Parts: sequence; C-alpha cells; structure tokens
Amino acid sequence: MASDGFRPLDEKSLLEYIKATPSLVSILGNQFDKLEIKEVGDGNLNFVYIVVAPSGSLVIKQALPYIRCIGESWPMTKERAYFEATALKEHGRLSPEHVPEVYHFDRTMCLIGMRYLEPPHIILRKGLIAGVEYPLLAEHISDYMAKTLFFTSLLYLTTTDHKRAVAEFCGNVELCRLTEQVVFSDPYKVSQYNRCTSPYLDADAEAVRNDNGLKIEVADLKSKFCERAQALIHGDLHTGSLMVTHDSTQVIDPEFSFYGPMGFDIGAFIGNLILAYFSQDGHADQANDRKSYKVWILKTITETWSLFHQKFLALWDEHKDGPGEAYLPEIYNNTELRQLVKQKYMKELFEDTLGFAAAKMIRRIVGVAHVEDFESIKDVAKRADCERQALNCAKRLLKERRNISSIDEVVSTIEQVHLQ
Repeated sequence: MASDGFRPLDEKSLLEYIKATPSLVSILGNQFDKLEIKEVGDGNLNFVYIVVAPSGSLVIKQALPYIRCIGESWPMTKERAYFEATALKEHGRLSPEHVPEVYHFDRTMCLIGMRYLEPPHIILRKGLIAGVEYPLLAEHISDYMAKTLFFTSLLYLTTTDHKRAVAEFCGNVELCRLTEQVVFSDPYKVSQYNRCTSPYLDADAEAVRNDNGLKIEVADLKSKFCERAQALIHGDLHTGSLMVTHDSTQVIDPEFSFYGPMGFDIGAFIGNLILAYFSQDGHADQANDRKSYKVWILKTITETWSLFHQKFLALWDEHKDGPGEAYLPEIYNNTELRQLVKQKYMKELFEDTLGFAAAKMIRRIVGVAHVEDFESIKDVAKRADCERQALNCAKRLLKERRNISSIDEVVSTIEQVHLQ
C-alpha cells in the first residue's frame, strides 16, 4: 500500500471495499455471497470492474499510477480520477439522459462507483464496425454537446464563475500534456511511439512529417487547445467513449476533461465517424457491401453538426438575458448585431471542429494509438488503402477548413476523396 493510502484493488479486495462503503451497499444490497465481480477494462489507463448483485449493479473504475497498456515505464497521475468524477457529475447535471450517474467517489483510492450500463449497451465503435445503425445517435450526441458546452461557457456563466471552474480543471495538466503529445506533436516528427501500417503507409507517414502547410495548421490548433478555456470539454469524445443501444446514448470516460476549445469535442466525435466511414470498405463482404451503411454514417455526420448548431443557438436565445457575460445585452443591443455575433461565433466553432476532427484522424493513422475500425481489417493491404483515404481526407479538411462553409461541403469532400 502506498504511503498516500492508495492501493490497487483486485476482485477479492474490491469485495471488502464494497462491504465497507455504505453508498455502494445501498445500490447493491447486502447479499454479498451472491455478488459477481468481473474485470473488463480494455482501455489503456484503468481497472474497470462490473459488479452485479441480486438487487442492483454498478461499475467500479480505478485509475492506476501508470498507463496500463504500456506499464510502469510510462507513469500517469492517479489524480485524473478526480477530474473524471467531477466532469461526470457536472456533465451529468447538464445532460442527465446521456451521462451515467456517479454513486461514489474516493479520492484517496482514485476510485469511482457509477451506473452500470447493462446489455444491450455496447461501445459505439464496436457497433460501427458491425454495421449497426443507431437512429437516435445524432439527436442524442448533439443534445449532450450543446448542453455541456453552452452551459459551461461564458455565453451562460459570469467571468468569475468561469474563471473559478477553469482554475479547478487546470490541475488536469498531465492528461492535457498527453493529448498535446499524441495529437499535436508525435505524428509530425519521428517518435518512438508512432506506428503505421508498414510498409504500405511508410511514405504517407513521412509525407505528414515533411508537410510544412500541415505543420503550420497544427500549430494553430495546438495553440487553441492549450490556450482557449472556452468550455468544460470531455477531452476524449471519440466513438470508444460512448455506449449505445437503439434508443440510448451514454457518454463515459471524461478523464481528459478540462476547460478547452468546444471544437475539440465536436471534432473528436465527427472525426471518428469519418474514420468509421473510410473503414467500411474493409468490413464489406458478399453478404453486405456496406454501401447503405456508409450513407447512414454520412447522414449522421450531417445531422450531428446541424442539430448541434440548431440546439446551441436555441440555448443562446433562451438564455440571452441570463448571467452570461460574453456579450452584454446593453452593448449587443440590436438584432442585427446579435445576429452578426452569432454567425461569427458559429463560423469559428465550425472551423475549429473541422481542424480538430482532422488532427484526431491523422493521429489515429500515423501516431501511437490506432482505432479498432481499421485494426480489425485483416487484409493488411486493404486496411492501408482505407487508412490512406482517411489520411488524405484529413489533410484536406485541415488545410481547407476556413473555406468550407457547410457540413454538406464536408460530406462532399469525404465522398470525393473516397472516389479517388
């Protein structure tokens, strides 16, 4: 046991921990002999246990002081559990339909007890690989993003409340540094952690490292990521951070959360949908050519942005006389001016979204952590073809994002690259 009181739990010691924790007993009941505990963490950073009892169930997540998939050679702060629990509570307050409830948090043990998202919930990424359509996905995720981003921004908060919240999350510096390294640095230089589908993509990876135009754009994005405390973002909102059924969408794992640029969340989600789109040819077979599924993904991309745009502006209108101090009503005192301000804000947010989407796509192809969408394509040459298309699409979006004025143009760009 560490001097700070932290100790990693296994199934046996977790049972003892549960018995001694009233907030967990109140969910599970006290038939401890009938308790089932299963370790299911397939992520890179944590232990995750599913605990099922006759009268209730929950998930226990414990942060480790190193990156689990690499080992103790890459240390990692356990404090991230505090930021994850805090973000789950805050985002859960703003979007309770789409965030699992937190039952218990133990800062010393870096441990969170929360709602178990029972089957048929699965990780969205796995559903996308299997070709499953989720009719409410765009509706739900746009709702989650509009509420969590609007209500934690200066459009709703006073500068004092916003500063206080920013200060609280400034402590999540190690996970921000990890993102800075793997998203904005490693893919653009020679790094021991980088990998790509070699030898097929060796030249493509080298082209990224030698692309001056790309590097100038990435510096812009990195600056925004590090310097723009716009809203409380999830910080890792890819398709592996959502659990879904046909009528439920739940956002999990906000341990990278901090006050950053809104476009980083929206871009992460849309960028990962674009990756899923380009991976489909690798999953097509005789039984299913995936053509109609690709159409569904593009429709979901379009609807995600369109619905977000609509809902975000509706919240802005609804709270125009609220506490927010970004645009004081006595200055922005006529309709025309308010309209101009909104247009400018949303245009910049759209550009940020495309830029961050592209950066997240590039790092998944030539950086350290890849995505199962491509990795599960057995035919390596086929996988490389799919990845190359996604990479070319990302480079185009990143360089041309200021001249793209609508989500329909984004979809056209995706389709054009796909036909090349």
